[in-house]
Amino acid sequence: MKFQRIALLAAGAAVVIAIPVAAHHAFSAEFDADRPLQLRGWINPHAWIHLEVANDDGSKAVWMVEGGTPNTLARRGFTKNSLLPGTEIVVDGYQAKDGSNKANGRDLTFPDGRKLFMGSSGTGAPRDGRDPTEPPGR
Repeated sequence: MKFQRIALLAAGAAVVIAIPVAAHHAFSAEFDADRPLQLRGWINPHAWIHLEVANDDGSKAVWMVEGGTPNTLARRGFTKNSLLPGTEIVVDGYQAKDGSNKANGRDLTFPDGRKLFMGSSGTGAPRDGRDPTEPPGR
């Protein structure tokens, strides 16, 4: 029960975090009422942070950054209040092989210098010494 509550809070926080601070919009501005659908699939057990990044030319790009599982993030200090909408953050991670605006997050740094480990470790992730739980060496 406690794990489910933490997972639900982490998933909810990820959704809240993922939505950039923006004005509300009408359903018809973004969705097509003439195209109903039903989706069947599986839930990705990892949290995602969506952030808007300013490019050098002034344009903006939206990035999707994968973090660890809700349990991993909770053990690393993430709470439902860790990332509130509008918070400026710096994410260190690894870009997707296809070159898209998708990455696997390693560390998240706040403007005041605090860091949170996003959980990109385990099978295939680079060992760079920043994950305190990974064994030394390669």
